[in-house]
Amino acid sequence: MTLAALKEAGHQSLSRGFQTGPCWKPPLLLLLPLLLYWVAPVRSHRTVGEAVRLPGDVMLGGLFPVHARGASGAACGPVKKEQGVHRLEAMLYALDRINDDPALLPGVRLGARLLDTCSRDTHALEQALTFVQALLRPASGARCPGGGQPIGAVPEQRVAAVVGASASSVSIMVANVLRLFAIPQISYASTAPELSDNARYDFFSRVVPPDSYQAQAMVDVVRALGWNYVSTLASEGNYGESGVEAFVQISREAGGVCIAQSIKIPREPKPGEFDKVIRRLMETPNARGIIIFASEDDIKRVLEAARQANLTGHFLWVGSDSWGAKTSPILNVEDVAVGAITILPKRASIDGFDQYFTTRSLENNRRNIWFAEFWEDNFNCKLTTMTAGLGAQSDEAPRKCTGEERIGRDSVYKQEGKVQFVIDAVYAIAHALHSMHQALCPGHTGLCPAMSPTNGRVLLQYIRAVHFNGSAGTPVMFNENGDAPGRYDIFQYQVTNGSGSYRAVGQWTESLKLSVQDLEWLGSPLLPPASLCSLPCGPGERKKMVKGVPCCWHCEPCDGYRYQVDEFTCEACPLGARPTLNHTACRPTPVIRLDWASPWAVLPLLLAVAGIVATATVLVTFIRHHNTPIVRASGRELSYILLTGIFLIYAITFLMVAEPGSAICAARRLLLGLGTALSYSALLTKTNRIYRIFERGKRSVTPPPFISPTSQLVITFSLTSVQVIGVVAWLGFQPPHSIIDYEEQRTPDPEQARGVLKCDMSDLSLIGCLGYSLLLMVTCTVYAIKARGVPETFNEAKPIGFTMYTTCIVWLAFVPIFFGTAQSAEKIYIQTTTLTVSMSLSASVSLGMLYVPKVYIIIFHPEQNVQKRKRSFKATSTLVAASEEGGTTK
Repeated sequence: MTLAALKEAGHQSLSRGFQTGPCWKPPLLLLLPLLLYWVAPVRSHRTVGEAVRLPGDVMLGGLFPVHARGASGAACGPVKKEQGVHRLEAMLYALDRINDDPALLPGVRLGARLLDTCSRDTHALEQALTFVQALLRPASGARCPGGGQPIGAVPEQRVAAVVGASASSVSIMVANVLRLFAIPQISYASTAPELSDNARYDFFSRVVPPDSYQAQAMVDVVRALGWNYVSTLASEGNYGESGVEAFVQISREAGGVCIAQSIKIPREPKPGEFDKVIRRLMETPNARGIIIFASEDDIKRVLEAARQANLTGHFLWVGSDSWGAKTSPILNVEDVAVGAITILPKRASIDGFDQYFTTRSLENNRRNIWFAEFWEDNFNCKLTTMTAGLGAQSDEAPRKCTGEERIGRDSVYKQEGKVQFVIDAVYAIAHALHSMHQALCPGHTGLCPAMSPTNGRVLLQYIRAVHFNGSAGTPVMFNENGDAPGRYDIFQYQVTNGSGSYRAVGQWTESLKLSVQDLEWLGSPLLPPASLCSLPCGPGERKKMVKGVPCCWHCEPCDGYRYQVDEFTCEACPLGARPTLNHTACRPTPVIRLDWASPWAVLPLLLAVAGIVATATVLVTFIRHHNTPIVRASGRELSYILLTGIFLIYAITFLMVAEPGSAICAARRLLLGLGTALSYSALLTKTNRIYRIFERGKRSVTPPPFISPTSQLVITFSLTSVQVIGVVAWLGFQPPHSIIDYEEQRTPDPEQARGVLKCDMSDLSLIGCLGYSLLLMVTCTVYAIKARGVPETFNEAKPIGFTMYTTCIVWLAFVPIFFGTAQSAEKIYIQTTTLTVSMSLSASVSLGMLYVPKVYIIIFHPEQNVQKRKRSFKATSTLVAASEEGGTTK
């Protein structure tokens, strides 16, 4: 097998987590040399074997990023003062306290071997392999080809558990190896959700919550701010990609939040990469909220690119715990970070550690082999001799260290955020060992054979069962996957009086508690800026969703008679209702009718009143002068019937204006055609009599039949009975009632819509009521035309003719006006007014032409109201005298 093949086999085995089960198989022993050989190219001769060692009965391992990742092929770079040295010293501090506590592990001293991962997963793997060397026993007399001893010939003391690592990618690599040797591992900073997979990382636990909790907290923050359209930004690697993946999954399950862009920052970004990231984010400018799971350096470079693009204040950042409350990611770009909301696992500053660390010096801290390097970097000085650290020396040292410098006095000191969790991780192992010692070594001081060596599988069970108050007073416990409960503080970067700082604005412990009133924003200090795909629809508008993007929609108005049922639906208002002004509900449609005070009713009522008064005057005059020649010559009986019909025609106006009801509607049906039927029946009978008399008089002195007053009454009432019978049948077949017609005035504008209270008579049925009367009118007109040759000195054929001509003109004008306004918004008023005025005019024509001249003579010229004898037309006069009482005779 070639070297490349060996390396590839080792890499695939690690990436799969050595899926070989919990038991150590002998063939896997052969992989250890291969693994060491595989990572050999990244070794640095200055770091191999370097470790902080504390002797003890039970050894713990520790993995800390004391140095940054090296450049140009180097394994390690500059020293990391806070994330590296602070955390390593926190473990030493915790071990000191535990070993000095007589109540915890009495008679058992904890030792440690602390290694530097150099912030690189492959280097961490190389270092972690030294933890398992004690488990390997090479065959007796085995020698390497060069004559040297095999690896593990002088093994280190075996470790019972490991504290670390920091980065998730490092923890994943180390956990794949430690699980094969059943060595429990507790991380103080790795938060990748992938590590919650208990099937692959069954010996891994952590005192910090996984990013799935953090992602849930960030989703809750986004929803609390009213955002539904955000972009995500992740550094390439387990931490960034897993965090964003968890955020996307939770937001999808919770609903209401959509991802506009999901951008990954390469592990080795090219020049201009961050400008490209900003340009991509601006492809969806409405997604102002940016969820960022990235390293400190990537965060800073993104903020710098946003400033360079002149987008300060546009983006609304929501940062993960890698941003937290740190100043380094926003150094010199504070203006771009204003308003940023960040998440940080709930933590507290440990006062005891501050006192411990600030008293560390070169003299009292020789156990930390990297402390001298830290000293040079922290105080910006140079020791006389070369330090053992990497990357700390510079060609020109500012000054020489005196050794009298003091942390916190001669340099800025602020406790690193994960110190609390390092201490809690060490204490978790100590409490687990204490419980295990009590169970396996009852009554023993010190280790008993049952715990020498320590069984990793048994210890893991005790670790998962621990429950105690940690260094900050918060409970320390693990769930079945080895995860700590989620407890986060929510911060916002705010500027007050020109000075920026992180302000606590809430917390998350299974649910979000956010003090919205404490949030401050650029431009709008109180209201959070919007990060929405679409603005909320206004009242009376429904959401028309964009296919495939549940947070984006178009607002479609509920127009016409539709109203907004819910945010997605418009429905038409039921009949009899119209939408409110904002189309959010329905309200009753106003009901109208032609009432007495309407301007449209003034003219018809005046005409009706005047007509009734005039009709009553004529009737009274005729009754008082009942036996005078003019009254007798007019045909008294038919005149009274005709005047009754005229009165009914005028009276119908009041029924048409009155409020519709069952009685009013019945009266309208009955009287609408009755008055005209009586009038035109009487006129037709009279015209027909005159025509027949003079036609017979031309040929004989024998009078024609049915010209007596009794016959005339019978003919008139017979003609009128047709109308009465038809109306009565209609009343019986379809009883009258009032209705509210909402279609008649259902205008395009709902505000103009009205319901019309009217009788249940359509336009055609109304004309049908008058149809028979119109037929009588036309017939009467025909006879009037035929009788136009009768001398004017004989009876009233010519006035009847003029009456019928004028009446026909009135009704010919009525028909187009009535039906031409059927679609008008004022239909109810125009048609009623037109009908009543037309009827009043036709009645007035009859009254004026037939009776006003007679009344004038009777009242003002009584001398003319005498009998006159004519010598001519002897035969005709005789016939007329025979048919009329007091008629003209020879």
